[in-house]
Amino acid sequence: MSEWGTAQFVGDVAIAPVFDGQAFENPREVLLRPTFEGDPWAHHSHLLNAEGQLELTMGAYLIRTGDRLMLIDAGVGMIDNGQFKGGGLLTSLLELGVEPADVTDVILTHLHFDHVGWATRKGEIVFPNATYRCHSADWHHFVERDGADAGAIKKLSPITPQLELFDNDHTVASGVDLRHAPGHTPGSVIVIVSSGTDRAMLIGDIAHCPAELTENDWEAVFDVDRDLARRTREALAAELEGSTTLVGAAHFPGLQFGRLLTGEGQRSWVLG
Repeated sequence: MSEWGTAQFVGDVAIAPVFDGQAFENPREVLLRPTFEGDPWAHHSHLLNAEGQLELTMGAYLIRTGDRLMLIDAGVGMIDNGQFKGGGLLTSLLELGVEPADVTDVILTHLHFDHVGWATRKGEIVFPNATYRCHSADWHHFVERDGADAGAIKKLSPITPQLELFDNDHTVASGVDLRHAPGHTPGSVIVIVSSGTDRAMLIGDIAHCPAELTENDWEAVFDVDRDLARRTREALAAELEGSTTLVGAAHFPGLQFGRLLTGEGQRSWVLG
């Protein structure tokens, strides 16, 4: 359990990053500022690698609270296609002293493929004792509606016997609450962890990199409803700005927590 030493603590609730792999994107193709004149990435080169790519961490977070071990998202899975490379999530869990059977809850912030990769494998449930949870709007969009993606149906249908859908914001365990934050997908949610005066948010894909929180008007090509996603993201940034709330995002570098500080003319993102 030594790897828990790298966890972020919110009171007595521990949150540990669980790494699965990486993805590489052309930033100017996937994150846009339509109303911005010029290159919006000119001031964010520090977020790009030497080849000018946006590196996105693939993985999840593990929450330990009381006797619950709650996995927030399930990584990209066994994909290795040059753009997305996964495969490390179960090893990362073992480094935390956690077997798949130990996980009590799998909370899916949304149902894009890079968040459900280890929900099942070859048609079998990976976390046999866990209750899987997601918002009903995402389950309808990705699995049940006419025209739903065949890959999502194949990946997610096996979890149905262990699935609990929800429609409303609610508490799933002491200090762990879910808030609907639609736009990226219809049922995207934020996981809020609190203990006493300490607070953290796991924001899924509300933002894919810090620039989307420090400045307004960004759009992601992955967003199902770009306008709604932008409004949700900007409202969240306004809520977080200047607060002590820690923020963990599904694809930020190293799954490191940070805070959003108030600045002159622009917010800033700082680690820890």
